[in-house]
Amino acid sequence: MTSQFQPPYVPLAGLDQSLKTQGFALISAADVQQWLSATPDELQALHSGWNDLPADGYLKDGGHYRRRRHSCFEVRGEQVQQVPHRAHWQPLEYNALHGGMQRLFEPMDPALVARPVWPRLLGRVGAVVSALRGEQPWFVEAHTFRIDTTDGIGRPTPEGAHRDGVDLVAVFMLERHLIKGGESRVFEANGPAGQRFTLLEPWSLLLLDDQRVIHESTPIQPLQADGFGWRDTLVLTYRAGGFQGD
Repeated sequence: MTSQFQPPYVPLAGLDQSLKTQGFALISAADVQQWLSATPDELQALHSGWNDLPADGYLKDGGHYRRRRHSCFEVRGEQVQQVPHRAHWQPLEYNALHGGMQRLFEPMDPALVARPVWPRLLGRVGAVVSALRGEQPWFVEAHTFRIDTTDGIGRPTPEGAHRDGVDLVAVFMLERHLIKGGESRVFEANGPAGQRFTLLEPWSLLLLDDQRVIHESTPIQPLQADGFGWRDTLVLTYRAGGFQGD
C-alpha cells in the first residue's frame, strides 16, 4: 500500500452531492481558494499562527508529538461569533483514549481570528453542513494542530479510527514538512466500504459527514532518520443543538 494515494477530488459543483452520496468530499487547494474568495497571501497569513502552538499536555499515550490551540464559535448563516473560552470535551463513546476529560487548551491567537478570511471560512463550511442537515445555528470547535516527529513518530489520531459526535468535520491540510505517512482513511460507519488517500496540497480540504463515516490518519515519520518534520492541519467540527458537554 502506497502512502501517496492521490485524493479523489470532486469539483465544487459536486461537493454537496458527494457528501450526500458517499459521506465525504475532497476539494483541491485551487478550488478551496476560489470557494473562500481568498488570496494565497491571506491563507499564508492565517497559517502563520501554527508557528506558535503550545504542547498538548493531555496525551495519555505519553507522547510529545502534538501541539494545538482550540477555540469555539457560533455560526448562524453568515454571522460568526466567538464564544467564551471553554474546555474541549468528548464522551468515551467517540474517543476511547481521551473521552470524558475536560481538556482546556490555549485559545487561538486573537489576531488570527480577527483576519477577514477567518469568519468567511467558518461561514462557507457552515453553508455546506446546512445544505446537508438544514439551515440552523452551528456550534463550531476549531482546532489548530501541529503533529511533529519529536518522538520519532507522530500520531494525528492517537485514538484510532473514530467519529467525533458532531454533524460535520472539516480537515484543512496546511503543510507537510519533511515527513512520510499521514495517510487519511475514511470508512463507512455501518458498512465495509472505505477509501484511503494522502492529503498533499496546502489548503486542500476533506469534509466528512460524521454521522455516516469514521476516519483516521496514519502516523507520520521524518523523511530522514536524523531529520525532523511536521504536519499542520486545521480541524473544524460543526454540531447542531450545542457544544458537546453542555
